Amino acid sequence: TEYAEFLHCKGKKFTDFDEVRQEIEVETDRVTGMNKGISSVPINLRIYSPHVLSLTLIDLPGITKVPVGDQPPDIEQQIRDMIMQFISRENCLILAVTPANTDLANSDALKLAKEVDPQGLRTIGVITKLDLMDEGTDAREVLENKLLPLRRGYIGVVNRSQKDIDGKKDIKAALLAERKFFLSHPSYRHMADRMGTPYLQKVLNQQLTNHIRDTLPAFRSKLQSQLLSIEHEVEVYKNFRPEDPTRKTKALLQMVQQFSVDFEKRIEGSGDQVDTLELSGGAKINRIFHERFPFELVKMEFNEKELRREISYAIKNIQGIRQVLPCLFTPDMAFEAIVKKQIVKLKGPCLKSVDLVMQELINTVKKCTKKLATYPRLCEETERIVAGYIREREEKTKDQMLLLIDIQVSYINTNHEDFIGFANAQQRSSQVNKSAVGNQVIRKGWLTINNIGIMKGGSKEYWFVLTAESLSWYKDDEEKEKKYMLPLDNLKVRDVEKSFMSSKHIFALFNTEQRNVYKDYRFLELACDSQEEVDSWKASLLRAGVYPDKSS
Repeated sequence: TEYAEFLHCKGKKFTDFDEVRQEIEVETDRVTGMNKGISSVPINLRIYSPHVLSLTLIDLPGITKVPVGDQPPDIEQQIRDMIMQFISRENCLILAVTPANTDLANSDALKLAKEVDPQGLRTIGVITKLDLMDEGTDAREVLENKLLPLRRGYIGVVNRSQKDIDGKKDIKAALLAERKFFLSHPSYRHMADRMGTPYLQKVLNQQLTNHIRDTLPAFRSKLQSQLLSIEHEVEVYKNFRPEDPTRKTKALLQMVQQFSVDFEKRIEGSGDQVDTLELSGGAKINRIFHERFPFELVKMEFNEKELRREISYAIKNIQGIRQVLPCLFTPDMAFEAIVKKQIVKLKGPCLKSVDLVMQELINTVKKCTKKLATYPRLCEETERIVAGYIREREEKTKDQMLLLIDIQVSYINTNHEDFIGFANAQQRSSQVNKSAVGNQVIRKGWLTINNIGIMKGGSKEYWFVLTAESLSWYKDDEEKEKKYMLPLDNLKVRDVEKSFMSSKHIFALFNTEQRNVYKDYRFLELACDSQEEVDSWKASLLRAGVYPDKSS
């Protein structure tokens, strides 16, 4: 006897498949609403019949480009995410269903399948609506796997039309009509034994069996690895007595101690387990101190003309009615008044750096408490207590930092060698620096030149070498074939808004004298894979004397 069962109707057997269809429609409306809505909650249907094979099929919705009815504006992305959730699993086969009366190159099903299965190891092509193709056209090249080849090939099927469904044409009659179509069509006659729904069933069963056989060793190995890991965790609790209060206290102390050790390792960088995938909390804080903070200092806004005007007014106001020749000396009081205003401006970058460091410490705490996830309340309480302590220290740190700046403001030591013969000292210092630094390499790494047009070769990745005097790029990291050397004189760096077409993060170099930087380009746009790399390159350029544009 053939019958069907729904998971949401436990114990009820449906022997009439018209009722099955109606139940699917009713449950769909109940879950998604009456007006074209969607839901990721599946309707589970199990069919028992001697005429079907042991297969689990998941019917996924087609991509909707334009929202209709009660569908949300991002309906396309929602359906795409739902599809990807299923087809990304390595253990499943993908049936990429495409109508024959559309261009195969524009198939959404094949496009999505290729994203998760680029080698085509899990994808089977299914071509429908072969009977609806325009007269004089056929899908022979597709079905012979010549047009867009797939490792597992294509199978053509002819389903019931809406007219057939409305006329209650049964499955047996539909299968006979399908068989007749392939045998009578001149383009498909020679492959009729490899077409149709029965052959698709047979292939799916065979391919699924083969796929299970191929993936089973890796699957078994993964399960064994997980089993060993779980057994190792269970070993700790073998002698655990829940009613023993001393055991609870000991376990609590051990977990808190482990949290403390993990936090110290992430901040101090010690320990034998080093993260090779991302920067740890301590490394990120180091970058804040040595790259982000200097960059924030240089970004501080000041107007040179306004500063000169303030200096002039300060000198005149301090002299009052007295006439002092400017060639004799510059009043210390005027100098102090101007310098104090500049020192106060340090408060912004300093406080911002404290905020960034505090955020990294909080993030590190959250990562360290992941091991306590088995005990949610302990995890939550640990985070709350430690984060609260960090915030207390944050306030004290800011107070100490502001106090230090106030100390610097309160007394300016003009009796210092830096203030004696300043112009000559600056000139000598500049000469010494240039002779000492010379062609010292500051940084090397891969960057993409982003703003070269497609007609001229498009964006391309090069190996860049930054020295104190120039920025050069080579074909590769062997540094044998130099492509260009850009002097750093009169260069500045500015931020570039990230394009929605690209995942790259971009910054640009330009000449302050409105000259072309590279060939006929006013800007040289350079792209990195992450914002951290951009910040690091900008910090390196800062060391080389390339300052950020104030307007960026």
